Amino acid sequence: MKRYRSVLGLCAGVALLLGTVYAQREFRVYRSMEPYDDVQLPPDWHEKTEWIFARLMYPQHPHARFGRYYGYRGSFNWLEGGTSWSQDYPRADRHFALALRRLTRVNVRSVEQPVNLDDGDDVYNWPWLAAGEMGDWKLTDAQAKKLRDYLLRGGFLMLDDFWGTEEWDRFEESMRLVFPDRAIVEIDGADSIFHTVYDLDDRYQVPGEWALRRGTTYRNDGSVAHWRGIYDDRGRLMVAMDFNSDVGDSWEWADDPEYPEKYSALGIRIGVDYVIYSMTH
Repeated sequence: MKRYRSVLGLCAGVALLLGTVYAQREFRVYRSMEPYDDVQLPPDWHEKTEWIFARLMYPQHPHARFGRYYGYRGSFNWLEGGTSWSQDYPRADRHFALALRRLTRVNVRSVEQPVNLDDGDDVYNWPWLAAGEMGDWKLTDAQAKKLRDYLLRGGFLMLDDFWGTEEWDRFEESMRLVFPDRAIVEIDGADSIFHTVYDLDDRYQVPGEWALRRGTTYRNDGSVAHWRGIYDDRGRLMVAMDFNSDVGDSWEWADDPEYPEKYSALGIRIGVDYVIYSMTH
């Protein structure tokens, strides 16, 4: 009888594991907002690994910056890509995955995973999420609730590339839906998130490639870099925000000789610390 129960228990465990695996959404490439079309799939894209760069998909804000500049009037479907969530995608994601492989012993998949909060429970399969152009997101109530639950269960979210008062205000509209009762605070330089692999005491603004082409390092009134976050009740950082910086560009353009190495060096180290923090806290 005991052996029978053990076999039943083993079968149930295997069934649960297989259910989790098959519940994950398959890898898919979406249309990028970026003007490049030369990003090839690496030969090992299908390998099973312990860590995957998951990129959060989100609906476009009606007053999004890219809505004005790119002619968005509701004709682009964010579910198919080509809107603000796909900025830096997929080149930044894959460059960072390659860097994480080289700089750590984490077994990293070479391709990213776009994640839609409306896809049932799929988000819970991806414990690390990143998103950019946060002045352009507009979560629904249901998406905000799902994201809050994901984070409180142990998920981690990196938010990047939003600048100045106007974009911060649009960002906060959705962030307040996610956590109306939790403060956004400046992350202290002594916090372990800046000291997991690299000691990042000297943090400076990471400009986008677009800014450097214009001869500046920022846009709007976002001249001062901030490292902000939201903590859970145990003191774990759930959301890390690179406000008035474009860390994603420092990954995307890391192999471009025109993009200064000092920005990619810092941006990649920030990303590495965030990943290892999320895996150990």
